[in-house]
Amino acid sequence: MRKNALYIRLTAVFFTLLVVLTGCKVSYSFSGVNISPEVLTYSVQYFPNRAPLVQAQLSQVFTDALMDKIQGNTSLDLSNDGGDVHFTGEITGYETRPTAITGAETAARNRLTITVRVKYTNVVEPELDYDSSFSRYENYDASQNLVDVEDALIELIVENLVEDIFNKAFISW
Repeated sequence: MRKNALYIRLTAVFFTLLVVLTGCKVSYSFSGVNISPEVLTYSVQYFPNRAPLVQAQLSQVFTDALMDKIQGNTSLDLSNDGGDVHFTGEITGYETRPTAITGAETAARNRLTITVRVKYTNVVEPELDYDSSFSRYENYDASQNLVDVEDALIELIVENLVEDIFNKAFISW
């Protein structure tokens, strides 16, 4: 009789757990991306370069990098007509300046800084919208000509900018 009662209790506990666990929706991601299941598409408008000093390829490099980051780290589909989440903006700053001066009052290090203004619109969850500026920089040795290191610096800076923009839009810490 005791075995029968124990069997009934264990069966009841098992079915209760089964109902509770299947009735709950558990959502997790190893990348930390937190996107509503209702958000299915994204769009990225071309980011024009409106900085006082214009680097010819920067707009295209930045726009492509942002699109690639979203495509590679979410399951969202690209939309040309304005997605459920939408990125617009412009490059507002591109400058190089000395950061470390030697005893002879010459620059030992220079810094390339890029600033981007981004307007993020989330049609499904408008409380997540933002209009923010993001700025990143990389230092380089003053003995190097900017033209010689510019492409590599831009690649590093754009990668960091895109990471910041992506995190603000899709990562909830």
